Amino acid sequence: MRTLGRATVFPLRAAIACLLMALLGALATTAPAAQQTPPRLPSIPGLSLPGRNAPSDPPPTIFGDSRDQVDTAVLVSQARVIAGADVPVAVTFKLARGYHIWTRPGPVGEGFAEFSGAIRTEITLNPNAEGKSTPVAGIEFNTPFIQWPEAHGVKADLGDGPQTYAVYEGDFAVFIPMSVSKDAPPGVIEIPINVDFQACNDVGCSAPATAELKATIEVVADAAAAGGAAAGSAFASFDPGTYARIRSGEKPSELLEFNLFDLTFSIDPSGAGFLLLLLIAAAGGLLLNFTPCVLPVIPLKIMGLSQAAQGSRSKCFSLGFVMSLGVVAFWMALGLAIASIKGFETTNQLFQKPGFTIAVGVVIGVMAIGMAGFFSLKLPDWVYMVEAKHDSYTGSFLFGIMTAVLSTPCTAPLMGTAVAWATTQGPATILTVFAAVGTGMAFPYLILSAKPEWIDSMPRTGPASDLIKQVMGLLLLAAAAYFTGAGLAGLMVNPPEPPSHAYWWVVSAFGVGAGAWLVWRTMKLTRKPANRLAFGGLGAVILAVSALIGLSQTAKGPVDWTYYTPDRLAAAQKAGKVVVVDFTAEWCANCKTLEALVLNTPAVSKELNADDVEAIKVDLTGNNTDGNALLKASNRVTIPLLLVYGRDGTLVMNATEYTPAQVLAAIEDARKKGASGG
Repeated sequence: MRTLGRATVFPLRAAIACLLMALLGALATTAPAAQQTPPRLPSIPGLSLPGRNAPSDPPPTIFGDSRDQVDTAVLVSQARVIAGADVPVAVTFKLARGYHIWTRPGPVGEGFAEFSGAIRTEITLNPNAEGKSTPVAGIEFNTPFIQWPEAHGVKADLGDGPQTYAVYEGDFAVFIPMSVSKDAPPGVIEIPINVDFQACNDVGCSAPATAELKATIEVVADAAAAGGAAAGSAFASFDPGTYARIRSGEKPSELLEFNLFDLTFSIDPSGAGFLLLLLIAAAGGLLLNFTPCVLPVIPLKIMGLSQAAQGSRSKCFSLGFVMSLGVVAFWMALGLAIASIKGFETTNQLFQKPGFTIAVGVVIGVMAIGMAGFFSLKLPDWVYMVEAKHDSYTGSFLFGIMTAVLSTPCTAPLMGTAVAWATTQGPATILTVFAAVGTGMAFPYLILSAKPEWIDSMPRTGPASDLIKQVMGLLLLAAAAYFTGAGLAGLMVNPPEPPSHAYWWVVSAFGVGAGAWLVWRTMKLTRKPANRLAFGGLGAVILAVSALIGLSQTAKGPVDWTYYTPDRLAAAQKAGKVVVVDFTAEWCANCKTLEALVLNTPAVSKELNADDVEAIKVDLTGNNTDGNALLKASNRVTIPLLLVYGRDGTLVMNATEYTPAQVLAAIEDARKKGASGG
């Protein structure tokens, strides 16, 4: 239930933490229960400043962990309230003389050093099995506005030389600005509250602890019966203006962490952090053009722009501009759907409907035939009404939409975190962020249409032009087979069992055909050694990669996965194993990429197959109700996603992008959680 702020622990810090926890376990198991003293670890000089703000010691109950040095309690401002009333709740702390606890998760503040081994102080309201806060009927928690105390600084050398670290000390309270719902019926409401913390002093640190508390609020029908304040002066430092800010719709700053790039910053929807987020979202949209989902259509559009430029530079720009509008329009329409349709939070939900995925595949297939001209077929008249011709405004707009649709199974670096955050905000913020993604994705086409001379070398007519169209058409047909096959797999799958992968051979066949056709026609069309080497070599690469895709996606793979059910996860955690949970789906191209480039690498797969590690796969292909519930409980709305749990159930890693080194570090850190009492 305690979550570290970062998944990676530096080697020296990890060694210190491991040694301290091991010695603590030895002390806890050898001391007689009747004479046991608060467990302490080897000295960390300078960690405490004894005597400053030091109250009397808490009650001498012996738990064998940090509860021996920290006394916690819950106080409510009023025991009896009417529906609609505001009820601040205080979690009070009394620390033994000379002891400190680590600050809450998030930025430690200017002037303080970050220690990745710190067990941060966390408050969880009505915790579920995953240790996450969950709703309580009749109560609004207003958790973004929880009022924490000011941090104090203590100096220590924890491996990086003398540093000042942020801690809490003395007597203090954390205020939770709860409110009772206006429609709450009369009666008693009990709210379980868990508090996680670790106490340290100049001798060392006690074992982390979880204090299980409970707040009780009685809702009464008559205002005259309200009252019963039980807090005394405990709420003297509570900021009463908090509720005014809540009512005004104010959004406090949030911390966003981009794991793959080791980028973390605070964001305020009205400040510089939000502008930085928009730039990141646009960069993610730009990178979408380089994903396998979108790459096949780019040469087709470049050729279309090149042909348009021959007639008129102004028409070339206007066609490119209209196509860009199509890209932006799709992303804004997606954002509008998320903002306005109840229960719709992400494109994941669309692709979990097999009918939608199959329809996308069929539309892409029809457009591929029409654009590439690979087949001479008499299609129904309605097909030609939506044919994405490059020289028409309607066709360019539709081509932009299709390009954006193709990108939805892929999530570019940076984009996933930005979009996931946006979906938790209001409609205006959602639309703004999604518009930024679309603008970033459309930007290259707009630039190329404004500078057509940059693409003058592209063949516009003749056999070479036809060859490019045919090859790209075959690759688009591979994409159509991918979507259609993923949809059919979703129709036939019975979660938690894995879906069929047989359709990958069809995808592979179109790719192999595209590569072989490029090699064959190149040898027929040109005798220049340089052209034969370049284009023939490219065809050989396409052929080889396509064949490899078919083999890899239908093979079992190096990791012995357990397919997720709640019981299987619970059993692995009960057995004290490190648990690695990978979310995937047949329609999620990024999931497949990360699995191939990260999880299936020899070093990572060896750890995933270790006896003390349980590798669990959550496949969201089709209607996987349990899998979607776990995704929601993980405070995520998009995949790919990787969770790493420690032996004691601590969530060590929650990341949408990751490297092999980060996964290995998270598994090593997870092994220390719960080992030898730690």
